Amino acid sequence: MGINVSLEVFDGPLDLLLHLIEKNKVDIFDIPIVLITEQYLEYVSAMDTRDMDVMSEFLVMAATLVRIKSKMLLPKEEDTEEEEEDPRQELVERLLEYKMYKYASFELKDRQYDAARVFFKEPSIPDEVKNYREEINYDELLSDVTLTKLQSIFDSVMQKQVDKIDPIRSKFGEIEKDEVNIEDQMIFVEEYALLHGSFSFRKLLETGSGKWYVIVTFLSVLEMMKTGMLRIRQDNLFDDITITYQKKKKAVDEEDLAKAAE
Repeated sequence: MGINVSLEVFDGPLDLLLHLIEKNKVDIFDIPIVLITEQYLEYVSAMDTRDMDVMSEFLVMAATLVRIKSKMLLPKEEDTEEEEEDPRQELVERLLEYKMYKYASFELKDRQYDAARVFFKEPSIPDEVKNYREEINYDELLSDVTLTKLQSIFDSVMQKQVDKIDPIRSKFGEIEKDEVNIEDQMIFVEEYALLHGSFSFRKLLETGSGKWYVIVTFLSVLEMMKTGMLRIRQDNLFDDITITYQKKKKAVDEEDLAKAAE
């Protein structure tokens, strides 16, 4: 089976374009199309090949470059609000895709070269050696084992299990959500205030337990104080807070309003 060898300097028009871009050290995303087109046409005109399939590929790319060049030389329409697409965009995408596959082929070629220098040897171990299993004399193996040694081994294994336990996190219990909300607690505080009239804030907190109960009760008292339902008093700093229930004032009837208007 023969090996196909390419005598061309470049494998195709995209390969030639990549060479020109790297030679001129330009950004592949901002190709100077005029310069690249001129150098590409110079190379095509100097090509000496009778393979029309190869030549046609280079000519098609030459026509593409000329078309892109002509589009970029045309004046842009100023009335259009939409941003015009760069005529080089499609060519750039093709070059990036070709470059990716080209470098991938280099990687595969290197792996093929490395694999060619690796030699494998078929296993030649006799079946007698491969299947050999040494016989174990359990009586001899356990001859010096005593209950004391077994207990020591057991204790060491159990100690390793104990050492794996986190001394802090292992004591964490299940976290339960406190079902307490301000609306329900305000109703409770109002009923408590109606029953006691004047009472200690500390005594009110002792009716429940938990951090959330204290927070929600405190917020409920503040809200009821703002509406005038409760009156708060503290004689000295850090003294207990005394809460007094304020009866709601009866609404003034229409007759009283009429008298007040007169």
